[in-house]
Amino acid sequence: MKKSRLFKPAMLSLAVSSAIFASQAYAQQELNPNPDEDVEVIAVKGIRGSLIRAQAVKMDNSSIVEAISAEDIGKLPDSSIAESLARLPGMAGERVGGRTSGISVRGFKEDFIGTSLNGRELIGIGDNRGVEFDLYPAEIMTGATIYKSVDASLMVQGVGGTVDLQTVRPLASQETLTLTGTLERGGNDSDNPEFDNKGHRYALSFVEKFADDTIGVALALASTESPRNERKYGVWGYGDNNGALIPFGLDTQAISRVLERDTISGIFQWRPTENWDIVVDVLDIDYSDSGVIRGFIEPFELNTASLTGSGATASGIQTNVNPVLRTDPAQKDGELQTFGLNVKYYLNDSWSVALDVAESDSSKRDLRGESYAGLARNGAALAPGDQRTRNFNMSPDGIMFSDSNGLEAFADPSLLQLTGPQPWGGGLANLADQFETDVLRADGEPYDYFNAQDGFLNFADFEEELTTVRFETFGLVDWGIVNEVNFGFRYSDRVKSKDNKGFFATASSYPDSTAIPSDYLYNGLADLTWAGLGQVVAYDGFAPYNDGEYILNDAGLLEPDRLGDTYTVEEETTTLFAKFDFETDVAGFFVTGNFGAQYVQTDQSSTGFIGVVGSNFKVCDADDDGAIDTSCITSIDDDYSHFLPSLNVNVELDEKRYVRFAASKTISRARIDQMKASGFVKFDQNINLIAIPNTPEAVDTYGTPWSKSQGNPRLRPLEANNFDLSFENYFEDEGYVSLALFYKDLVNWTRDGNQTIDFTNDPTNDGANYFIPGFHDRIVGSDGLVGPDGTEYAPGTYLTPPDLGTFSFFEDGLEGEVKGAEVTAQVPLNKVADFLEGFGLAGSATFIDGELEDGTAIPGQSDRVYSVTAYYENGGFEVRVAATDRSEFLTYQRGGSNKIDAATRDAITQVDAQISYDFADSGIQYLEGLRVSLQGQNLTDELEETRDSNGLVTLRREFGPSYLLNLNYSFY
Repeated sequence: MKKSRLFKPAMLSLAVSSAIFASQAYAQQELNPNPDEDVEVIAVKGIRGSLIRAQAVKMDNSSIVEAISAEDIGKLPDSSIAESLARLPGMAGERVGGRTSGISVRGFKEDFIGTSLNGRELIGIGDNRGVEFDLYPAEIMTGATIYKSVDASLMVQGVGGTVDLQTVRPLASQETLTLTGTLERGGNDSDNPEFDNKGHRYALSFVEKFADDTIGVALALASTESPRNERKYGVWGYGDNNGALIPFGLDTQAISRVLERDTISGIFQWRPTENWDIVVDVLDIDYSDSGVIRGFIEPFELNTASLTGSGATASGIQTNVNPVLRTDPAQKDGELQTFGLNVKYYLNDSWSVALDVAESDSSKRDLRGESYAGLARNGAALAPGDQRTRNFNMSPDGIMFSDSNGLEAFADPSLLQLTGPQPWGGGLANLADQFETDVLRADGEPYDYFNAQDGFLNFADFEEELTTVRFETFGLVDWGIVNEVNFGFRYSDRVKSKDNKGFFATASSYPDSTAIPSDYLYNGLADLTWAGLGQVVAYDGFAPYNDGEYILNDAGLLEPDRLGDTYTVEEETTTLFAKFDFETDVAGFFVTGNFGAQYVQTDQSSTGFIGVVGSNFKVCDADDDGAIDTSCITSIDDDYSHFLPSLNVNVELDEKRYVRFAASKTISRARIDQMKASGFVKFDQNINLIAIPNTPEAVDTYGTPWSKSQGNPRLRPLEANNFDLSFENYFEDEGYVSLALFYKDLVNWTRDGNQTIDFTNDPTNDGANYFIPGFHDRIVGSDGLVGPDGTEYAPGTYLTPPDLGTFSFFEDGLEGEVKGAEVTAQVPLNKVADFLEGFGLAGSATFIDGELEDGTAIPGQSDRVYSVTAYYENGGFEVRVAATDRSEFLTYQRGGSNKIDAATRDAITQVDAQISYDFADSGIQYLEGLRVSLQGQNLTDELEETRDSNGLVTLRREFGPSYLLNLNYSFY
């Protein structure tokens, strides 16, 4: 029987052997106890060397994969692994705050792909399962392999694919000591005086071998401080006003943040004898993203007589201007630690066993304060509206202001008041007695809770733990066409929790207001002139919280949806797997591949709370003791199993030309926030909703003040049947073309469920009655009331709300499909003409057609994604320009009250470039380890925009380009 491999080991570079060892640490380890022998080192550096090594990984793998490979540890060209991944075929990056953070594979957001580090499942510090790829500095990585088809030994899977990140294996790598220093400068200056646009990165990478190359140690340290300055334009939507499209309200901010990240990666490898291989991995990441969001939020009122123009092109005067100057300090702090132990023992030349144990922990606090300032507390007398004006011009790109009057206080801290200028205190209704006062507003009525919100402190704490144990056996066999087997089991235990907290803030001066204390102020003003809003006072938004100026009330006692978003989810899985590798000749063609299956048993549970307002108007605190009532606690569990078969077939048409076919069933577990046991009952205090008649017909027509929402801990995983066909032609070590077709039959996806229930007799909660006299009812005021159905109610009429409302939940059963094609080419241009030696192109195009059966889009899916990198490398000099383009896509983001909201991102094209020189062949001895590079990111200053059906911008974010000067020195 013919015994060979798709790609001969003598052609592999040392970096390739290291990458393959890391990426297949469990599934496809070589049975040779001395895997470093007979490996030829290819002395090709720079981008060409990286492309050759990545191509070798792709060519030699039995699955359909993509790969990236660094020239050496610490030498990936990007600031995080996310930017490198986003350029690969079938991949697309999603920017968060101006940095590439999320990664989609074949149209599936990172929550629906598996992510591993050296083969072990990786956790993040976010709300869900998806990993924030910008958390991982490029300096600690040697590469990554992306599995688009799976085999039975791949434990970390997803319906979109698997991304396996790789760190160095010291006994399979060259010894090195490398220092890296990077200076960063943002293309946009900071609009906030307490921040600038300068940052830096420092890194040390060390690999050493001891005791006759039986002990290896690798250490990577990386520290990053990276600025981000953003200009955000937003509106509350547009409405038709006398033929012109005018915004309902404004949301314009100058945002400055600084990413601080400190990373330690350590690997210890020991081969005490030829039969043992022991590897210990440790990774520690401390992460902070802090800054300020400062700007105006306000309703918009038009002076109708001033209006000229129509549609999206108009001009006029805004009147009765009374903006809220929001100063929102933001602080996101997280840490992640992973520890792994892998022990492999070679029983003989044919059989080996391996044990892998890993523990990961992460925690994060995402905090955002709100501090309000304005002309005066809402309800106080102000100058007439026609003395508080701004001129404006409307266009499809939004609204621009000029020539304001009566707003001078926003640039004068002695005049600006630390108070809430708008009556946004409705959430304090349950504490109405606390804010009763004899002080009268300008309308002659006393100040009350509506006037009492001067800020808000909003934060969520996340914790996650993951423990995995894996034991397996590898063997070379002679079972007909089967030549290698791998079978074993894996156990994992994951626990993730979220604690959603918030506090209403009221200034100590209530019901009066005072100027902003001088010790809160920064030197200089914040700049909003780019929006026509002038310069505004800049002060420390945390200061009134830290010194006790704000009186705080726990929003958890007032907002049932906050307690209903606090939960713990636990999953235990046990997986049995077996994989069989084969090779044979069929009709003269050499055929290799594997088949196998996984059996996965899952036990999942969630503990949480049903947030409900009680008779004392507090949430789940009937006895006023500050503890959550036991009646609000809920716990739900379930168990199930899956059988996941897989097949990979590779046909060698002739030398270096292959057809690959793969078929598999894969799962991605449901989103964590959808699996929570928690839920809540909410009630809208709007009297017009309370006046809706108590009939099903009226509720269907006019709505209802009642709503209920709850997660579903019984959700099954998202499930797909996958089919892949790929043709690959490797015409030289640095060049190939491929065409891949894929089809995913989505047989289970989570969908939104809705049910009409009686809120006075809830069938989903043991017949609970949520109606509270004195809280959910109303007395019609002295002016009377006309209900939404036209019914007239005389003063003093007693109103109760309708009984019916909507219960929203999540359920299984949604189906769909995804069809796609990927075209990839990597071409050294000397194949076209000899004088183009050193020039090359690497590009791909991905086309996807897919949706769920209810017509909704799949999160992360762009219908088209293009990526191209043009490069030149010669004599140590290198230039590369990379561009990526993706069409619009659905995603989700952190919304109000720390919950998850859907969002649509516009199409984006991003261009990066790098120029570098490696002194290795310069002939200057003391500079031979030095490489200098200048990098530019987002060079075209690509905006993130969302437009409405009229083509008007509703949200625009501008981040500007960034520039990095990098010095990399290898001592050996």
